[in-house]
Amino acid sequence: MNMAGPPPDVLALIKQTDWASLEHASGSARDTPAALADLLLGTPEAQAKAVRHLNDLVHHQNSLYSATAPAALYVAAILSDPRTAALVPVGEKGQRHPLRQSLLDWLGAIADEVGNDAEATLLSLGFSPEEYPAFTELHAIREVLFHAVSAFFQDTDLTVREAALAAAVPLLDAPELAHHQADLAPLVRSILATSSNRVYRSIAADGLGAWGEEAMSLVDHADLGNAPRASGEFGEEPPL
Repeated sequence: MNMAGPPPDVLALIKQTDWASLEHASGSARDTPAALADLLLGTPEAQAKAVRHLNDLVHHQNSLYSATAPAALYVAAILSDPRTAALVPVGEKGQRHPLRQSLLDWLGAIADEVGNDAEATLLSLGFSPEEYPAFTELHAIREVLFHAVSAFFQDTDLTVREAALAAAVPLLDAPELAHHQADLAPLVRSILATSSNRVYRSIAADGLGAWGEEAMSLVDHADLGNAPRASGEFGEEPPL
């Protein structure tokens, strides 16, 4: 999918994939195209519902499906579309956050599922990642996803900057992207590790530690390991 140039032709992008042949948590992903279209074409409420579709079905309870990687490519392709700057309702308190932030959070959450820790867990249980097509498909597109999220490292909206950096951290587990760790470390330290969101702070500490950087002084010990990516809607996390 092309992620450069003018805003994409949404329906054309969606039609590139045979969604009915793919699966998500509830079976056939035949309902996913409508949700993906709503990310750009729907009302703010419909956009929020589409994000829930991604969180609840396409990436359900830390599981990957055959629809996950194609959906991730689509989300990456539309990130730069001005319509993803729309404010959408998040949670039950009437808060509104940029759609782009939620999409970046979702990309970071699924990237976590194919990071070094996830791969090591599979191997420790006696399973090979190659046995899971959904894993290998997402694993293979990490460079594409990084290219998309890296466009927002200097975004004028702090919440979007933080979400982009948080999404990038697990993507840099990819050997072909590891050379970006040194360049990204100062931004992760100065922006992500000082975030009011403990999920982001935890991601920063974990990432910097894995990259061989000093990390333990950056966040409260209570943050470490206590704020895993879950819903992809990190905007719901209260500042701590």
